Amino acid sequence: MADLSSLLTSSRQLTAHIPRPDLPTINLGLDQIEQQSRRLVAGQPTAPDQSKASYLLAQAQIDTSVLGSQVANLNTNQTFAPLQPINDTDIAGFVRHAHEQSLIASIEEGRRETEAEFYRVLEERSRRDWENRKKKIFEELGVKVDSTPAIPSTEYAGVANAFGKSRLAASTSGRGLGLNTSVTQTKQTMPMHQKMMAYDRVLSHLNNARLAQTAFPLIFQFKAVASETPQGSSSIGQQFAETLEILLEITGEQPQLPHSHAQAHLLNNSPVLERSFAKPYLADPQSTIAAELREKIVNGARTALEKQYWQFLEQTVHSKPMDAALGGDPGLANKVRAFLSVRFYKSGRWEDRLELIAAKPLWAQMFYLIRTGNLREALEVAVNSERQLNDREPHFIPALRAWVESTDRSIPRTSRERLFSAYNARIAFGSNVDPFKQALFKIIGRIEPHKKTVPLVTSTTEDWIWFQLAMVDEQEGNGLKELGELLESYGEKHFTGPSTEGPSPSASISMSPSLLGMATGSSTATKKLNWARLLLVCGLFEKSVAALYEHPELQVEAIHLAISLAYYGLLRVPARQEMTDVDVLIQSAKGATSLNFALLINRYIRQFQKTDPKEAVQYAFCVGLTADRITSTTSDYDATVSRDQLELTREIVRRVIVNCQGKWEELIGGMREDGTRFTGVLEHYLPLLQLNSTPEYYDVILKGAATMCEEDRRITDAIKLYNLAGARDTVISCLARALGELLSEPGGGGVEGQELENIAQQVIRMYDLRGERTKESQEVMKLIRARSAMDRYAQGDMEGALEAIEASDIIPLDGDLRSLNRRVDQFKFMDPAITRNLGEILMLTMNIIVGLHARTKTANISEIDRQSRLARLRQKAKAVSTLAGLQRMSISSDILGQLNRLEVKVAH
Repeated sequence: MADLSSLLTSSRQLTAHIPRPDLPTINLGLDQIEQQSRRLVAGQPTAPDQSKASYLLAQAQIDTSVLGSQVANLNTNQTFAPLQPINDTDIAGFVRHAHEQSLIASIEEGRRETEAEFYRVLEERSRRDWENRKKKIFEELGVKVDSTPAIPSTEYAGVANAFGKSRLAASTSGRGLGLNTSVTQTKQTMPMHQKMMAYDRVLSHLNNARLAQTAFPLIFQFKAVASETPQGSSSIGQQFAETLEILLEITGEQPQLPHSHAQAHLLNNSPVLERSFAKPYLADPQSTIAAELREKIVNGARTALEKQYWQFLEQTVHSKPMDAALGGDPGLANKVRAFLSVRFYKSGRWEDRLELIAAKPLWAQMFYLIRTGNLREALEVAVNSERQLNDREPHFIPALRAWVESTDRSIPRTSRERLFSAYNARIAFGSNVDPFKQALFKIIGRIEPHKKTVPLVTSTTEDWIWFQLAMVDEQEGNGLKELGELLESYGEKHFTGPSTEGPSPSASISMSPSLLGMATGSSTATKKLNWARLLLVCGLFEKSVAALYEHPELQVEAIHLAISLAYYGLLRVPARQEMTDVDVLIQSAKGATSLNFALLINRYIRQFQKTDPKEAVQYAFCVGLTADRITSTTSDYDATVSRDQLELTREIVRRVIVNCQGKWEELIGGMREDGTRFTGVLEHYLPLLQLNSTPEYYDVILKGAATMCEEDRRITDAIKLYNLAGARDTVISCLARALGELLSEPGGGGVEGQELENIAQQVIRMYDLRGERTKESQEVMKLIRARSAMDRYAQGDMEGALEAIEASDIIPLDGDLRSLNRRVDQFKFMDPAITRNLGEILMLTMNIIVGLHARTKTANISEIDRQSRLARLRQKAKAVSTLAGLQRMSISSDILGQLNRLEVKVAH
């Protein structure tokens, strides 16, 4: 008790320090406390009865009480604690445990990052796939889509950057296929239509020349179209013509000969240019022929730039005659001197950076003579001032002479070493060196090819690219391939600069170095065209076409540039398994970039193939330009590509035929009323499809087009095409199948069914005139008469409908049981179109009989005639019902039930 008393005393002392004079003291006994406690417990919510769940788990040997106790006593604070306790002095154990925990945390963090990356990539790919599918759908619908991709891409097919005005490309904005929103319909202006028609005419002449296996100046003709076709206030046509000039120099194509009688034979005897560069272009890049082609591309592109610069130089001199002070000397050197006066002679003095020799900027004069391709004149200027030049650079004139006289613009090793020594001694590290002198030493000696610019010399895009072409050396690893890689590494945006307005596309002579910044004054079409020109100069032909095609105003130019390249074999195309329905540029299995040429042609002709199919097939023939004749030396990959391109050519031709929607008589011919056939223009071009005979043309083109029509559910067109192809059995089979499907439709197919019936009658009549009547054609006539009966029944002509049913001879209505049994046996050998629709035919016949029965009962005829007619109708109804019973396995129970009810109705 003493312990309890002390406990009571101490408990009271716990609250003794809290003064509470206003609250009374509550004294409760133990029994009162117990009652109050039980009252509080009764007021608390009780846990649900889990006895049933415990009993059910106990049957599975699960002790819920033990598990509940373990869960209740679970301490999560020790989750990452070591299994074995670590002493405070166990440093190795602590480090090992920390290392293990770090690994676990890293693994978990990597798992979370991998999961997040997976969902991010999945979302990105889903979005990209959707964009591609959407683009494909819009293309199928004939709708243009904005070329700017939703997802950034490094491929040129998705690049939407801009290339600003260069000196040879300053122009105003052009008119064409504009895009006002992200998706718009193609709009053809009158100038655009005229331009397309002009290109169509050139392609017709090209394909005729291909048939005659003669040369055709395709690029020259395209250049004439681009130069002459009006395009509003734009100079895009003129700029594209300048781009084609580069290709002219690369291929060495000659202008077209006059079409006079005296010179016609010269054109016919000209060499065939088609795919003349295909072998070296598609060869191994390390081979000799490939290297020779690259040198030809470099020389051609450089020559074209030199000719264009000479035109610009003359325009500059003529535009400022007072500053030029040309005088009466018509020589090339004097014109260059006049150009230098306009450009570098201001306020009575020459540019400070120019080195004057005998009071003349000889280095600049020699440079611009070389820049315009006048090498001999540059040497002549140097020789005329030989004494002054030798005093300063004694090794220059011998090196220049050797360089001019060489065929590949190279100099002997000794001359190059001397020039290099002079360059290092007086030019490389000089503080006030004439930039044109430095450029001459670099070009002649090919010194420091890694340094791509020279101040004042490479101030514009064209000057820069010409300078790179002049420094190209395939023998020393500084070839065209490396130049193309350099160009792509800079990217499109680098080759822009401030624009200068002017009438000439070469007016921006004061352009600052154009490897930085973007142009602000030129249209995106102009920028894209000039970027494509740079790619063309570097031999990146496929990417040049793709760059043009990105801009809607330049897609016509892209198509015809691609055709020009394909004609000379300068276009690489992929195998069909590598193609997609969206991508223009494709990385081929060989690692080279290829152009989906067939896709571009198919998209281009889609806008006019329905109205102008003859012009559309002319473009389709151009796809075959990328297909070589397969020989024993052709590689497997090249043979596959050639076969694929040939098949794509034929497929596009078939698609044009299908899309004509029956308006193809001028294209593929037709049938006369007497059953004879007349040909179309397509048969004249069979060699371009590599088809050797008319029967092969029928099998490959016409039957293929007919099959496509069948797949599109255009049965009428399919039958016409099969008929033109002379596929009589296929025509009959197709007619039977189509007529059978119409019989199962309400009203027999309506207007479409009537049209098909008329065509079927014409075809069968034509075969009868030829004496080609067969069992299958007679079965088609049965179906024709059955459908005719359906039409007459719908029109209320019961007598005519019954006559048509009897004429079809599908159902023997004479009531003879032997005839009915014999007909059941014959059904096994009839066309499925008849047996499949037998129930509908029987139902139609019974309805006709019921209708005639009702009319006969109310007809104003004698009673004897009425009873006679009714008896015949009962006999026919009995024959229909009996035949249905004999064929009940192939007729639905619903039809059998209706036939029985109608027979009973006729019997009474």
